[in-house]
Amino acid sequence: MPSAISPPAFSPLKDTVLFKPWKLGNITLEHKLVQAPLTRMRCSKNDEGINIPSDLMVEYYGQRASKGGLQLTEATDISRYASGYPGVPGLFSEEQLAGWKRVTDAVHAKGGYIFCQIWHTGRASPAGLLGGRQPLSASNTPIAGKALDGTDFSATPPKPMTTEEIAEVVADFGKAAQNAIDAGFDGVEVHGELISVDIFCSKSDSILGANGYLLDQFLCEQLAALPQQHRPVYVHSVEPRFDEVLDEKAKMDALSAYGPGKGVEAEATRKIGHSLTPFRRILSKGDIQFFAAGAYTRDNAVPKLEADDADAIVMGRWFIANPDLPRRLAEGLPLNKYDRDTFYGATPPQKGYTDYPFFVGGAEE
Repeated sequence: MPSAISPPAFSPLKDTVLFKPWKLGNITLEHKLVQAPLTRMRCSKNDEGINIPSDLMVEYYGQRASKGGLQLTEATDISRYASGYPGVPGLFSEEQLAGWKRVTDAVHAKGGYIFCQIWHTGRASPAGLLGGRQPLSASNTPIAGKALDGTDFSATPPKPMTTEEIAEVVADFGKAAQNAIDAGFDGVEVHGELISVDIFCSKSDSILGANGYLLDQFLCEQLAALPQQHRPVYVHSVEPRFDEVLDEKAKMDALSAYGPGKGVEAEATRKIGHSLTPFRRILSKGDIQFFAAGAYTRDNAVPKLEADDADAIVMGRWFIANPDLPRRLAEGLPLNKYDRDTFYGATPPQKGYTDYPFFVGGAEE
């Protein structure tokens, strides 16, 4: 007599709106669960300031790809002098494009889609990562505290950008966006660090859309009013729980002080009375979709979508620890716990990166 099949540990979400097919630009996705852009610092160093997507990165993104699923890459430097962190990738050399092509091929082989998030860290770039160059910014005001390389930001205050330098950086963004498409990415997301808002340009849209920076939240209405061919397909924003609460110094302190009960995790538990829903309503007037990120779980993701407060849910830490996260949520399977000590690099580098188990049968393997 066959043994009874045990019920799932949690309520399966496969019949909810989270797993309803939907259209984003020119692509059709099979679920509304998106992998967040997550800085992991696992690149291979090719030359000073030039980091290449490694074999581990090919494995990492390939593990987390799913049929009809969407992944957003870690923030990727648009140029040699755009970087603020060690071990992060770029998208400006032939070797980097070749490395990313291996990543996109791995994702596409599993029927998934992947967009590249591009950035310039401005005054958060320590001079040590810029070959001694002075970082660029809107003013000469440095970030308080120390950079990840241990130097004081105040030792090399940023340089206010000239009109010519602004034009050069805009061109770098455009070139990086085109490089992303050449490397096989399905779309490009522009990272706006200060407000945690990103913009996507689909492959079919004008590449000029990648230069439509969202400088502050007062631009939501202006985005919705743009001509159709210049509008982003979506805006991706982090719910106010961390980035809108802490200043830049506190963010850097939190980044270097990860540990149980402190840092980012502690800030995520703070209760604050702010919402991004009004911006979602404004953007919807221009048929711009809205991605919501920030402390979403199997319990609160579906209600967010059912309330029409977002078009997709972006998860980070749960995707880190669960390479098969869509399946686990769809079938009500238990989740692996994440190890925050390995978020930003680890020894060996695969620790907390590619060694999280998949769920196979009745066990994790």
